[in-house]
Amino acid sequence: MIVVKVGGTVVGSDLGELRHAVVVHGGGPQISAAMEAAGLEVTFVRGRRYTSSAAVEVVRTALLGVNTRLCEAIGPRAVGLAGDEVGLRATRVVELGHVGSPLPSRPQAVVDALAEGLIPVVAPLAVGPLNVNADEAAAALAIGLGADRILFMTDVPGVLRDDQVLDHIGADEVEAGCFEGGIVPKLHAAVIAAKRGVRAEIGRTLVTS
Repeated sequence: MIVVKVGGTVVGSDLGELRHAVVVHGGGPQISAAMEAAGLEVTFVRGRRYTSSAAVEVVRTALLGVNTRLCEAIGPRAVGLAGDEVGLRATRVVELGHVGSPLPSRPQAVVDALAEGLIPVVAPLAVGPLNVNADEAAAALAIGLGADRILFMTDVPGVLRDDQVLDHIGADEVEAGCFEGGIVPKLHAAVIAAKRGVRAEIGRTLVTS
């Protein structure tokens, strides 16, 4: 079984033929647009986004909208699931408001959907509801479900160095802080999965423990 994580910027793109797969999606662009439309100010605590009680409802609505569109793009086998409703667990990060750090989880609704030959499409929310990072949510589900592989799909072909795609990268290099920008959360989530025995790839780049 494979867990495929797609970002908000690639939602609706061709995911290819999915077999025995769980899809976890982000929704950064959609959340930003919804926050702006609601007149909610974005604040940060030590570089991380703070999510107020008002903001978490906006985040949830935006993510469920992304979930619906992604299910439509995948086709009739897709079944949309909200992480907070199916039991994705997380430890609340109190200083960030309604934000959680997801824990390895095996939601029964996901297991049942897979058993029926369906494709669970999971919105990255945890019980609370809590806003959780989609990359971390994908890794937590991959570990909890005992997935063979996790694939992070992005708008670039893999992890880049000097404009070249790396074939592989080790956890030691990731943890040394050799990278910056949007790839960092994906790298750290991939390392978490790899260390728990899940083959982890970001595009064409294999991330090893």
